[in-house]
Amino acid sequence: MTMISKEGLVRDLRALGVTAGMKLQVHSSMSRIGWVDGGADTVLDALMTVLTPEGTLMLPSFNHGGAYADGGCFDVASTPTSNGKIPDAFWRRADVCRGVNPTHPFAAWGKNAAYYVTHDQEAPTMGADSPLDRLMRDGGYVLLLGVGYISNTFHHLVEVGIGAPCLAPCGEVYPVRSYGGHACLAHTWSWRGGVCPVNGKPEPLYADAMRAVERRGRIGGAESMLFPMREAYTVIARTLEPYCKACAIRPRSCEYTWNASSGK
Repeated sequence: MTMISKEGLVRDLRALGVTAGMKLQVHSSMSRIGWVDGGADTVLDALMTVLTPEGTLMLPSFNHGGAYADGGCFDVASTPTSNGKIPDAFWRRADVCRGVNPTHPFAAWGKNAAYYVTHDQEAPTMGADSPLDRLMRDGGYVLLLGVGYISNTFHHLVEVGIGAPCLAPCGEVYPVRSYGGHACLAHTWSWRGGVCPVNGKPEPLYADAMRAVERRGRIGGAESMLFPMREAYTVIARTLEPYCKACAIRPRSCEYTWNASSGK
């Protein structure tokens, strides 16, 4: 097996269309990329080299609620992410900013990194003015690095934007340990209480339509896709809207569900 170098990854990223100054959100699979000299940190170094500090790199650092198993709590400074080796190496870097959403915090590096992620309690999860929405408004792109559209968190921004009734963007409230160990309450969304007929496995129904706006290529050993967020929003919304309007699935209810009338 040939070892993949940083220089090779840089070359592949540029060939796919990643450029200096780009605002880029990434989902990734380390195993699909292959045997990389230096592992996840080398992948991150390659991304940062191509983007330069004038660009912005955003990755998920979600725990999907796992931080609350067995009485635990999300700690912005120590809770690992369940999104894989590359995101888990990313948020731990000293020059990376991490949001405080209890279950779905993003992390960002580069120009205006804090602007994109650390305000996440001022916006609905995946909704207007959320990290993904801010990145899209600023001309951002998404890179699916060795993963398919089933891993594409961006389609949740579209769901919330078109008013999908299965999601409550501020539906749950959790205790968190924020910056400096400060204990507080923070909101996140209520996930749907059923299986989505559009965004389910193996690929969402919109995947074929995305060929109109995506670029495909190989980064290391990973089949990858790059697409502009604004154009993708239109493509995905066109597919989702008729299903969402007719869907009977509603948000789940759990011990963390926010009751506005009672305040708990």
